[in-house]
Amino acid sequence: MSASRGRAAIAASAVLGVGLALLGPAAPGQGSTPDQSGPAVHERVHVAKPKPGKHAPPPRLTDSEKLRKAVKTPRIVNHLRQLQAAADRYGDRAAGHEGYNAASRYVESRLRAAGYSPRRQYFDFVYTRVNANTLTVGGEAIANEVLTGSPSTPAGGVTANLVAPAAPQGCDAAAWQGVDVTGQIALVNRGTCSFQIKSEVAKAAGAAAVVIWNNAPGPLSNATLGESTPALAPTTGISQEDGQALLADLAAGPVEATVDLDVTVEERRTWNVIAETRRGRADDVVMVGSHLDGVQDAAAINDNASGSATLLETAIQLKKMEGRLRNKVRFAWWGAEELGLLGSTHYVDQLVENNPEALDDIAVYLNYDMVASPNYIIGVYDADESTEVASAPVPAGSIETERLYRAYFRSVKQPVVDTAFSGRSDYQAFIENGVAAGGLFSGGDGTKTAREVSLFGGTAGITYDPNYHTPADDISNISRRSLGIMSDAIAHMTIRLGRTTKAIDTPDGALPTGRRNAPRAPEGVLLR
Repeated sequence: MSASRGRAAIAASAVLGVGLALLGPAAPGQGSTPDQSGPAVHERVHVAKPKPGKHAPPPRLTDSEKLRKAVKTPRIVNHLRQLQAAADRYGDRAAGHEGYNAASRYVESRLRAAGYSPRRQYFDFVYTRVNANTLTVGGEAIANEVLTGSPSTPAGGVTANLVAPAAPQGCDAAAWQGVDVTGQIALVNRGTCSFQIKSEVAKAAGAAAVVIWNNAPGPLSNATLGESTPALAPTTGISQEDGQALLADLAAGPVEATVDLDVTVEERRTWNVIAETRRGRADDVVMVGSHLDGVQDAAAINDNASGSATLLETAIQLKKMEGRLRNKVRFAWWGAEELGLLGSTHYVDQLVENNPEALDDIAVYLNYDMVASPNYIIGVYDADESTEVASAPVPAGSIETERLYRAYFRSVKQPVVDTAFSGRSDYQAFIENGVAAGGLFSGGDGTKTAREVSLFGGTAGITYDPNYHTPADDISNISRRSLGIMSDAIAHMTIRLGRTTKAIDTPDGALPTGRRNAPRAPEGVLLR
């Protein structure tokens, strides 16, 4: 009850007590009776009652609760519809294509309407587009898809024997020891390492072309080698079924094949979109990012309109709470991630070269790449490497960031699992340069386990996103439940660290050589 109602009730009780004391004790079994010296006394006591329609005020919401309540899933889905529309109109949202430009304009317009001043950071990249591709074995055509970034074969193609490495994935020079692949066509299995590494290793061993067969049923679609470089061999992909059939043929004797790839390679320009709050400390920046581009010929809604749209709605709603921030929050929508993390790498490289102090001012980078997978997990980047080995030394503050995510999920009774800092998303350039990082991932081309089904539901034995890097990655094939769980966590971490980074701060000297000079990742960064 309110304070005023409490005082009224206490006063009424006091009046009643005094009246009974003056009257004296009642006879057993009787009510109040007159004493012998006077007439009966009737004491009427009025006790204050709560007025109808009046309630105690609700408890005040925390900053996290306010932002989570404001970042609504239907609003995020509205952004997804706009990004789907851009892909529908122009064919996709790939870097260097008009669909990406339209998506960028949409994000920028919504940011301006919310009160931000977004800016573009331009960079050039090597654009590739497949004009023709054929793979024939014994005169029979085999369906194949050229990996993004692949060079062309010489005019007329490459006709040679198929050769498989000793280790099927062909991830290092040892896989080709004792195998003569010089001038031949390498036949390697997907998995263990990036497509880029497979192609580079095979070429270094002497292969004239590379055919990668899928490690799951169906075709190898929308795969990428990263940025096109001279170290790559002409590379195309085939289904698991065709790959296994070719291996069986090889076991019986030599198999001749022809690979003929015609790929346009040219320089194009694209950009990142950056926006930040006006308020907050500029020397303790919380940076939050998602890539806005997608693979060619796909709407790319889960990968990664889901992260970009969630980031956009978080930024819009955070602007209304900007007065609560102690630290500046900087949002980034990266370009050309699918071509090898190009936008985020350009951003970090520019700071390293031109403004290293500004890189030191970034307290933490939070990455959101795929947060609505249909067969989802709730994955938290495994900074302490308790389950997954990271692709680079994990900077100080990252483990503390992981703990904050886990503490939040415990508070809402949501199970989580570890997901690797594998080098396959935009945190890579940050952790390579000593910036603490964290983030979430709902799963991509990995296979869901029975344990994960017990935690999150879904189907074991199939990938987290069966539509990953395919035209079926559209707005009809996402999990809104995953989107809601993830967007709540994204909102929480944004305002939590925007208020204070004390929980992830490390003492001076805790980093052996400082953020900028932290050990870099090994050569051959893992890409999609």
